[in-house]
Amino acid sequence: MQIPESARRVGEALVSLFFPPHCAACGADTPGGVHLCAGCGEKVTRITAPFCRRCSEPFDGAIDGEFECVNCGDRALHFECAVAPYLSRGVVREFIHRFKYDHDRSLRIPLAAWLADALADARITAQPIDAIVPVPLHATRFRERGFNQAALLARLLSVRAGVPMVEALQRTRYTTTQTRLDRHERMENLRNAFRVRDTAAVKSRHLLLVDDVFTTGSTVDECARVLLAAGTASVRVATVARG
Repeated sequence: MQIPESARRVGEALVSLFFPPHCAACGADTPGGVHLCAGCGEKVTRITAPFCRRCSEPFDGAIDGEFECVNCGDRALHFECAVAPYLSRGVVREFIHRFKYDHDRSLRIPLAAWLADALADARITAQPIDAIVPVPLHATRFRERGFNQAALLARLLSVRAGVPMVEALQRTRYTTTQTRLDRHERMENLRNAFRVRDTAAVKSRHLLLVDDVFTTGSTVDECARVLLAAGTASVRVATVARG
């Protein structure tokens, strides 16, 4: 069937609106739907082995096989693994900050594409995922920001993976920003900050918990603890980047 010229123009206009034909990092012209030019794409740092099997912390040295970093080895974690395909540096860090703090929602597209690279990791493919769960925002923070960045990314990942997204968690206590806190302070800051909305939705299910950045892992670990207490079979974590 021939598409009318007017409809084609409208379609192209919509593509240009949601997928601007320029690099979101440097402004260089790119094909429609391409958010990063080749030059800026080369500045994205992919996490490659050797890295910690639990949290994906890269190790700059010669290690054969799996290992666990000191950060993970001295505490009991509730998630099986946290997979982050990229380091939160340069363009990746810039995109995440513009998405979250400058409200540039168009960047959810390239960020979700980077997040989707986690799905190919052997730690994720080892066990089928029953549902994708975003890390929640407190209602006050949601009103301030206008959206939950983890939920927007999880929704796009859900479509790509063909796995349902379930907003199974609620943040019940407003917490101060985690940015300047160390690991112990973050853990204390998050204690009893989450609850499961519907136990039946998570019971005996293998879940993939999604957030934008993994730093110390305190947030996702507290979420995983609450989910496991509600009867979840297992929790793995996927983030765009490792801080």
